[in-house]
Amino acid sequence: MAQQPWFCCLSVNFRGSTGFGKTFVELGNRQWSKNMHTDLIDAVEWAVTEGIAIREKVVIYGGSYGGYAALAGLTFTPDVFCCGVDIVGPSSLVTLVETIPPYWSSIYQQFILRIGGDPKTEEGRKFLLECSPLTHVDKIKKPLLIGQGANDPRVKQAESDQIVEAMVARNIPVGYVLYPDEGHGFARPPNRISFNAIIEKFLTNHLGGRREPYGNDFEGSTAQILEGKEDLQD
Repeated sequence: MAQQPWFCCLSVNFRGSTGFGKTFVELGNRQWSKNMHTDLIDAVEWAVTEGIAIREKVVIYGGSYGGYAALAGLTFTPDVFCCGVDIVGPSSLVTLVETIPPYWSSIYQQFILRIGGDPKTEEGRKFLLECSPLTHVDKIKKPLLIGQGANDPRVKQAESDQIVEAMVARNIPVGYVLYPDEGHGFARPPNRISFNAIIEKFLTNHLGGRREPYGNDFEGSTAQILEGKEDLQD
């Protein structure tokens, strides 16, 4: 998809990213939906100013934290992006922390430090709710595509289910694709191929341009389109 003449990809090393030293990582503490997101908005402004991107055709796309960033983009800055793609992203930081898998117990406190609040405390729970896209779901006004693995031990399927349910209840359009044999991300090649094809369909729906029909892109895939079939099917 990145080779299509109308798609340019910008990957941002926002504060909190690893690989740039401890100080840079710690700049992301308590900054989910805040300065970490501001860095993404600054990158958009740079790309538009440089003539690389068209302001009305900027998409926010990511997986895991990047999926959260996509949800944050459409809730906290609803006028910046024309659409978003969230892959296994948490919609509520409260339920994300409350369902941390047992093998994360040794890094629980470090995770609480990074994310900014402990739901076991009143102050921490209030902070996490404030930073949760689910809390601000009514602000979404741009198209959203969500991909989720049913066996995800880190970001449970419920994270995607609950924001999809909230959007449907408010008559906000959403595309939701579930893979019953995947976890935190898509590992099986047929599933990757099918979701890439769905993303291409979604992007051309909202950015314009041309695309190839699905053909055999779903061969061997377990993709289940639970919402938005009318927009995601050929």
